[in-house]
Amino acid sequence: MLNGLMGEYGGLILGSIGIFFAVALSGAGSAKGVGMAGEAAAGVVIDEPEKFGKSLVLQLLPGTQGLYGFVIGLLILFRLSTETPVNTGFMYMASGAVIGLAGLVSAVAQGKVSVAGINILAKNEEQQAKGIIFAVMVELYAILAFAISFFILFRA
Repeated sequence: MLNGLMGEYGGLILGSIGIFFAVALSGAGSAKGVGMAGEAAAGVVIDEPEKFGKSLVLQLLPGTQGLYGFVIGLLILFRLSTETPVNTGFMYMASGAVIGLAGLVSAVAQGKVSVAGINILAKNEEQQAKGIIFAVMVELYAILAFAISFFILFRA
């Protein structure tokens, strides 16, 4: 049964797994990172509501990895069909796994750095740009993973 299913729809199944990796893993990482930064921001804003906008920038940064995964997931979905060969489906799965895993790890790491940046904002508002720069440095690795996922996807 499974052998026949994989033989007939193997590419579609593997590509669908790639969509899952891209969207679910990077989305989970972003949710965790944005949540951590949001908790820290709420602590600052309760005493200094005027810092809402500046803390929001740091809270939103870990959410980008989820967007990268969503874009790769959509691109896989648009290319997927019941006739997708197994080798192409495997490449789609690899593409989704790259951004999914990198997005999961980097979004959580960026959330932690964003929390530190929010602490900078709370203690010395003039130095907030440094906290943003620290958080953006983590973003570089999510962008690299997005680029590799994109190239794998269109190489398939």
